[in-house]
Amino acid sequence: MIQHSRPGHVVLGGLFPIHSKGVNVEQTYKEKPGETLCEGFNFRTFRWSQAMVFFIEEINRNKTFLPNVTLGYKLIDTCGIAVQSMKATLSLINAPKSNDSEECLAAPSVSIIIGDSGSTLSMAISRVLELFKIPLVSYFASCACLSDHKKFPTFFRTIPSDLNQARALAYLVQRFGWTWVGTVAADDDYGRTGIQMFHDEVTKLGVCIAYRVIIPKVVSKQKVAQIVKTIQSSTAKVIVAFSIEEDIYPIIQEIVLQNITDKQWIASEAWVTSSLISTKENLISLDGTIGFAIRRADMPELKEFLMSLNPLKQPENQFAREFWETLFDCSFDQTDLGSNYSVVSPHTKSCTGNEKLAETENIYSDVSQLRVTYNMHKAIYAVAHALHNLQSCENGKGPFLNNTCANIYSLEPWQVVHYLNKVRYTNKFGEDVYFDENGDPVASYDLINWQKNSDGSVKYVTFGRFDSSASRQQQIIIDEKKIIWNGGLRKVSKSLCTESCPLGYRKAVRRGQPACCYDCVQCADGTFSNQTDAAECFQCPVDFWSNKEKDACHPKDIEYLSFSDTLGITSATISIFGAVLTTAVAIIFFLHKSTPIVRANNSELSFLLLLSLVFCFLCALTFIGEPTEWTCRLRRTSFSITFVLCLSCVLGKTIVVLMAFKATLPGNNVMRWFGPAQQRFSVFVCTAVQCLICLVWLILSPPFPFKSTRYYNDRIILECDLGSVTLFCCVMGYIGFLACICFVLAFLARKLPDNFNEAKFITFSMLIFCAVWITFIPAYISSPGKYVVAVEIFAILSSSFGVLLCIFTPKCYVILVKPEKNTKKHLMSKTSVQGLVKTN
Repeated sequence: MIQHSRPGHVVLGGLFPIHSKGVNVEQTYKEKPGETLCEGFNFRTFRWSQAMVFFIEEINRNKTFLPNVTLGYKLIDTCGIAVQSMKATLSLINAPKSNDSEECLAAPSVSIIIGDSGSTLSMAISRVLELFKIPLVSYFASCACLSDHKKFPTFFRTIPSDLNQARALAYLVQRFGWTWVGTVAADDDYGRTGIQMFHDEVTKLGVCIAYRVIIPKVVSKQKVAQIVKTIQSSTAKVIVAFSIEEDIYPIIQEIVLQNITDKQWIASEAWVTSSLISTKENLISLDGTIGFAIRRADMPELKEFLMSLNPLKQPENQFAREFWETLFDCSFDQTDLGSNYSVVSPHTKSCTGNEKLAETENIYSDVSQLRVTYNMHKAIYAVAHALHNLQSCENGKGPFLNNTCANIYSLEPWQVVHYLNKVRYTNKFGEDVYFDENGDPVASYDLINWQKNSDGSVKYVTFGRFDSSASRQQQIIIDEKKIIWNGGLRKVSKSLCTESCPLGYRKAVRRGQPACCYDCVQCADGTFSNQTDAAECFQCPVDFWSNKEKDACHPKDIEYLSFSDTLGITSATISIFGAVLTTAVAIIFFLHKSTPIVRANNSELSFLLLLSLVFCFLCALTFIGEPTEWTCRLRRTSFSITFVLCLSCVLGKTIVVLMAFKATLPGNNVMRWFGPAQQRFSVFVCTAVQCLICLVWLILSPPFPFKSTRYYNDRIILECDLGSVTLFCCVMGYIGFLACICFVLAFLARKLPDNFNEAKFITFSMLIFCAVWITFIPAYISSPGKYVVAVEIFAILSSSFGVLLCIFTPKCYVILVKPEKNTKKHLMSKTSVQGLVKTN
């Protein structure tokens, strides 16, 4: 097992995946399994191991820090696989005191372990170390599942928990208006837990997941092609990827190969600054990538240490030789590396050791983005400060049993755990370093944007920061002006399953699809939406209605038959014309009141009938105009009373004709019971009955104005409610009753022997009257809005004109055109009618 070590009073173990992956060797279980073979020397993780050595040596050079104590180290390659990590861990804690001794120390030879880089590996290791109370301080295991100090009481880390990153990523997605995103995750605790937390957080914000892709640890070309096809075919333009660089690298290679350039990538901290992925070749597809990166620090002195590496001068560093051979594509003459653990491809030329490391450019010597390395710095110095506090303990004031202190030269691991829980210091970069109750640090990230340098290389531009120790409003600060998005755009691209619904529309979710996939449906009449992507349309207030665009409500149009309407003007004109015409007839009758044709059938009833007809015509005007409390009462009562007065007069005239004929029979003196006084009294009684009904109606439940939306939803029809329908029926029924009596009596008297029998004209007038009001009923029920009133006015005017024209036109014709017939002789020429009603 390849390792690099140095003795010391306190030895720190270090676990690093210096090789990228293991070589699968089939185990038959018929023989003892051999050593695990690894391949793919990783310059970046090798630099991390070198940084640990540098920081430990830096501490050892400080005479005031941990005086008289030398820190040692033992670094082992885990190859990034669980089996090798577990083997390396057990090797660290079970090392014998000397090579010749078979007896193990009472306490583990390594009291603190720095590592591992992976969350899954750290979980496995931590469960084993917990049995021995050995602290594990990780620099790169960020899974939130490790933030449980009850399950992992000896686990600490200097990288923030992914819970903070997941919440921050969800906020980022919401901030830029993306509602339709795809997710990619590695098949490990880091990827699965991280992406699940992102799902949980982002769905709370109304964002939908277009697809969920899991990258297996062992990928095939077929699986890679399937994953890339899912990404390419999806309408989601944004991809959130939780994975380490080794796992996502094959996917990125295929993305670039297929020239997929229209996706906006959001990277987790594990690969957002990966030099393996952020290359010139990949930038064509990954241009504009953003993500949260671990805080960086400038350490110019580290580069000098890194460049001083030489395998000939440091033969104890077993990793240095392989690094040199891989970098310069050569091999040293001595091929025995002390282990059959690593598989290195043979090189064609020999190494001299004089190759110029300073003349090469690679991730090992690149110290411009020291982020994981900075976490390593905080991990080493946190342990050193804990040991310093332990060493500074005064006897009698210690934290342990009987106030004792720990002995740093015979250290127990559980004692270090106690001081790690309490450690707090400010490093040389000004950052306050400590662990919370879960062993986590304060979460802090830089927001990184991949942009293209002038030479085509990737430039990491910091456009914001995240700090969980700040107030909630100040935790994330973003400068959007610094961002260049995918395709070199300055404007953020959209990622929507459906375009936003405009004002006046609502979202209608498609069956079987996520909530972000919907159709935009215009709001129904009477509802509105005044915001984009409205889930529901809001109902307009009672007296309001939606406009044509359905994005606002306006007051409903108030509709009633007004004097300004064409229909209102026409009705009013006809009404006035009828009243004037009736008045003209009355004037003609008054001027010829002494003529026989006027005096026949009681001229007093004729004038009273003409007066009632004037009122009938004029009462139609009360139906025009805005309904009010008084106009509603007036229009119904005036109409009913004037029509009863009119019919009472017609009834009186009809009875006069019948009684006059009977009076001609021998011995019949009936006219003395139906003289002028009795006629006036009958008219009064008939009218009084209607007045009484109207009075009861007005007292108990009078008509009143109300706003009707029965026929139109977009307008308000001002109408007069009948109040008591029963009393209204009584009023109309009484009118109908009188009209029927008049019609029957007039019909019976139509053929009485008289040269000018008025009963014939009354019959026609009542026939028209009844026909009008019978047809009025269905027309009234079926007419909408203001046309109801128009139909009622039409019925009033038609029936009034029917009475006026049928009864009085023949008489006016005789008076004005045929005056020679306006004589008593002419009227009595065929039949001697005695007992005609005497004129007043």
